[in-house]
Amino acid sequence: MSIREEKANKLFSTGYNCAQSVLGAFCEDFGLDLETALKLACGFGGGGMRYKSTCGAISGAMMVIGLKCGQFLENDTKTKGYCYKKIHEFTDKFKEKNGSVKCYELLGVGKDIEKEMEKDPAKVKSLFTSVCVEFVKSAVQIIENMEF
Repeated sequence: MSIREEKANKLFSTGYNCAQSVLGAFCEDFGLDLETALKLACGFGGGGMRYKSTCGAISGAMMVIGLKCGQFLENDTKTKGYCYKKIHEFTDKFKEKNGSVKCYELLGVGKDIEKEMEKDPAKVKSLFTSVCVEFVKSAVQIIENMEF
């Protein structure tokens, strides 16, 4: 397990969401302090505000890729295009490895996780702790193996 995987795993196991854990594992490599990274990524867990859309591990990875190669100069469409290309590359690899990019599909639950939580909160919480940790690990591994 790499140092970043260990850091992401530690963050996730201490209560941070998937997006926070992925971004937190890389943030300091790009001059972003951990506290700011955790705050920035907070709303992206559970498929984005628990809307069960794009997996938070992917959202965290998108932020990492943005830090690595994102556009910051006005009208720099070349850099923006390159960043989008790398995000697509990451997302394709994540989907190939894990079967989906959607939180609810990855968890194997319906689109309404809140209703699932009402029915069987222990089941859903156990999915977050047993399944999501693997998606966090997968996201970190894919980023580490990408060429920029």
